[in-house]
Amino acid sequence: MEIFTAAGFSALLQVIAIDLVLAGDNAIVIGLAAAGLPADQRKKAILVGIGAATVLRIFFALVTQQLLQIGPILLIGGGILLLYVCWKMWRELSTTHEEEEEATEALSDKDHNKSGAVADKAKRKTFAQAAWQIVIADVSMSLDNVLAVAGAAMDHPTVLIIGLALSIALMGFAASFIARLLHRFRWIAYVGLLVILYVAIEMTLKGAYGQWPEQLSVLGTWFGPPGAVGH
Repeated sequence: MEIFTAAGFSALLQVIAIDLVLAGDNAIVIGLAAAGLPADQRKKAILVGIGAATVLRIFFALVTQQLLQIGPILLIGGGILLLYVCWKMWRELSTTHEEEEEATEALSDKDHNKSGAVADKAKRKTFAQAAWQIVIADVSMSLDNVLAVAGAAMDHPTVLIIGLALSIALMGFAASFIARLLHRFRWIAYVGLLVILYVAIEMTLKGAYGQWPEQLSVLGTWFGPPGAVGH
């Protein structure tokens, strides 16, 4: 089993870091969207959001891995998309402490800041507005998560299966806990961002080498024979 090799274990660690950060990031976005709702609607919106994210991760997992096997040009596309994910994550990390606190309160339904009410400072909104925000976030972030895991574990099918199962489990059962963890220990999110950036650069360079092996022959010492790339 490849997870017991150095390369496989390294890929597994990358996948775990990606799963932790993106599951927590997705949960915070869901919490922010639901924070402006009344308590009875808030719980419903969060359940719908986490359920949709779980289903979307399964769907994208089935599709993305097949697409990445088509050829090097799709590795380039996937790598560029992950670079965009990194930029989005960097922007999301600028979310204020107060906004994150409102999100984590909404997710856990607890008054962490002792203000007397849960998520009481969040801007009020309708259920339809919150649901639409959550659906858009789920589609985008579920694809981001699956693509990042597939990129990190591409040559290690067992790691890919473990990573996708962990992603679904975290989103389905531990979203609130992971969101609170990231809120408390911000450095975890930055470590995850660096891991995703590494995966994005590796995917892009691997795809470019597979597509233009003669022009980028210097990358051969990293990726091996050109025929091994994208297959």
